[in-house]
Amino acid sequence: MKLLIIGGTRFLGRALVDAALAEGHTVTLFNRGRTNPDLYPQVERLAGDRDGDLSALSGRTWDAVIDTCGYVPRIVRASAEALAGAVGHYTFISSLSVYVDDVAPGADEGAPIGTISDASVEAITGETYGPLKALCERAAAEAMGGRSLSVRSGLIVGPHDVSDRFTYWPARVARGGEVLAPGSPDAPAQFIDVRDIAAWTVRATEQRLTGPYNVTGPAKPVSIGTVLETCREVAGSDATFTWVDDAFLLAHDVAPYTEMPLWIPAENAVFNRFDIGKALADGLRFRPLAETVRDTLAWSAARPADYTWRGGLTPEREGALLEEWHRGRGPIL
Repeated sequence: MKLLIIGGTRFLGRALVDAALAEGHTVTLFNRGRTNPDLYPQVERLAGDRDGDLSALSGRTWDAVIDTCGYVPRIVRASAEALAGAVGHYTFISSLSVYVDDVAPGADEGAPIGTISDASVEAITGETYGPLKALCERAAAEAMGGRSLSVRSGLIVGPHDVSDRFTYWPARVARGGEVLAPGSPDAPAQFIDVRDIAAWTVRATEQRLTGPYNVTGPAKPVSIGTVLETCREVAGSDATFTWVDDAFLLAHDVAPYTEMPLWIPAENAVFNRFDIGKALADGLRFRPLAETVRDTLAWSAARPADYTWRGGLTPEREGALLEEWHRGRGPIL
């Protein structure tokens, strides 16, 4: 398959390139050439800007395209319209955030989609991100006459994830000592290894699957307690976990998902209970959690010692919260 990837040099994009090359496909990258420009010297690169300069795509044809970095409907529509006659299939990387905030537990692809009152808005915020992604899905489908797949991804984790929304845990648990653990150890967690979603997306593109798919994991429910225990086992750490309840974390302005990765207050935990049966039926598979933890930890350990973390608690913040938690509960016996 001749495959065009829009983006392709950071996190999911590079995992898609790896997966496509492993399957023997011929890959072309289209991007601005600013991020990791030395990656994949063996792969054809077309330089341009999808917001205004698609000229490098003119006169070319591919079997399919995977759009990794579309956030604004106008821009996605322009890319899809430019490629409608040049590719047979358009895969758009979307998000589970397209669903309404009060979506029911176990929501499948037919659940209600978030909307935005002014479709011309292009500022990406916590409120507009999901509805804009939904409009991007529609723009691609309309431009391609239905020949499009929307990969509604959940939290993507693994090596090269600079958001630290999962990486924090393997690294923090590996340091050992008392670890502030959020909420309840039985709270559900949904996420997918970047290599697993990439492998499925390439196969789904080969098969020209269409319509929306919820793509997260794992196949069977996993709790945040299991994630932390797995981190401890993989690292061989002496970490102990102090489970701090939602009320305390919220009262101390701990930000869910970012400052406290994987944690979502119980009243919002439906976000970790999406139905992925459709993707499972079409071949979605997962590597063991321990493998994801091990590889993420190894990648994290290779980063510069002065790396500034983008997610998770700082040691100082964690220590202060633990001290306050214990003080509020009397002396430790």
